[in-house]
Amino acid sequence: MDPLSTVIAIVIIIAFAAILIAFSTRKKGGKKGKSKGRAQIIREASRKLSQDPHNPDGLRALGEIYYNEHTWDKAYQIYETMMSIAPAHPEIDPFLASLRQGICALKLDKVQEAFKGLVTAYQIKGDNFEANYYLGLACYKNKEYDKAIPCLKKALVIKPDAPEVNSYLGFAYYKGHHYRDSLPFLKRALDENPENKEALFSMADSMQDSGYGDKALKVFMHLRPDPEFGARSCLAAGSIHMRMNQYDKAAQDFEIGLRHQNIPQDIYLELKYKLGTTCFATDKIAVGLSCLKDIQALNPTYKDVPNLLSRYQELNQNKNLQTYLMSSSSDFVALCRKISMSYYQKAVTKIQDIAVTPENVEILLTVETPRWEDTEVFRFYRTTSATGELAVRDFHSKVSDSKADRGICFTAGPYTEEARRYAEGRPIDLVAKEGLVRLLKKIDIVG
Repeated sequence: MDPLSTVIAIVIIIAFAAILIAFSTRKKGGKKGKSKGRAQIIREASRKLSQDPHNPDGLRALGEIYYNEHTWDKAYQIYETMMSIAPAHPEIDPFLASLRQGICALKLDKVQEAFKGLVTAYQIKGDNFEANYYLGLACYKNKEYDKAIPCLKKALVIKPDAPEVNSYLGFAYYKGHHYRDSLPFLKRALDENPENKEALFSMADSMQDSGYGDKALKVFMHLRPDPEFGARSCLAAGSIHMRMNQYDKAAQDFEIGLRHQNIPQDIYLELKYKLGTTCFATDKIAVGLSCLKDIQALNPTYKDVPNLLSRYQELNQNKNLQTYLMSSSSDFVALCRKISMSYYQKAVTKIQDIAVTPENVEILLTVETPRWEDTEVFRFYRTTSATGELAVRDFHSKVSDSKADRGICFTAGPYTEEARRYAEGRPIDLVAKEGLVRLLKKIDIVG
């Protein structure tokens, strides 16, 4: 390289270095200047406000800084002041002051205070997105869902692509029990954020109420492991399986739900209650009783737990009564035969006919003893509620039509006073629960 070329190269390098140094210095200086500018604005605004706490320029300058920096508590105080003095100071924008007062109050969870500013802002500019959105959000947080809906819908019309509006609108419809209306908005909220588990659960619950049980069940099953919505999803899935008489699957749902941590007590109690009733439906009485005792320890008067405990403790101790009330139709009929055949001691009993209906079982039989011979009708009701006069009248007619000498009616509950009065003087005997239990204790169902 000749000397001239070398000199030119050195000059270029030095010039390039100088440009880099200048750019770097300017960049640092810019940052310093910006920081200094903020501090200076605060200093000047504070000086003005120390002389006049209602100085509009000072309030506006500080409000702008704190609002943009999301220092909500300081911004709230400033816009609260600006809103109150706006009528006397034309240089203050009443809409902006009211809107920001309301937004800051919402950010601080001061919902009632937020209404003051947001309602005023809405009255000034009813077609403003933020006025509609934040007023709708305030109504939503105040659980006034039917008031939130029109504001949020209007906000969505003004700005269709705004984030979170679909989500809150869907929740407002859902929590306001407008389940079918909530579905399209919850779907859009999930399109915006597929990880929104609250929207997913709410959509499944709404689908269930709207007649899409199969689709809802799939979502609830998917949500069962979720730490926040898992227990509630297990309760919902199990309830659907119970309605489908799929008790084993229902029990599994409830058991998974109970394994979650920090379950709200109302959900815990309902999971235990549903698991207990599922166990009773599948003849797992001891497990069901354990569930009810757990409930009683937390809430002794929960639903009908005291009555269920009394009933199923008795069933757990009397297998024949358990068969009478809970077994299949064939086992129930077999037990009724046993009762009929063993009702009279030292008698020869012959069954002539058995009639099975959804309401009862009837057995026509002849009874022979050394002293007398009769044709009798035995009727068995499985109900534990009171048997009334109409049922007893119907039974008496059956005895008469069969030309039987006597009828004996059994029930696992009581008879009404009217039913007992009707039976007096007629060839029918009424055996209520107490008498039935005594008989069942004497019967060897295996033999």
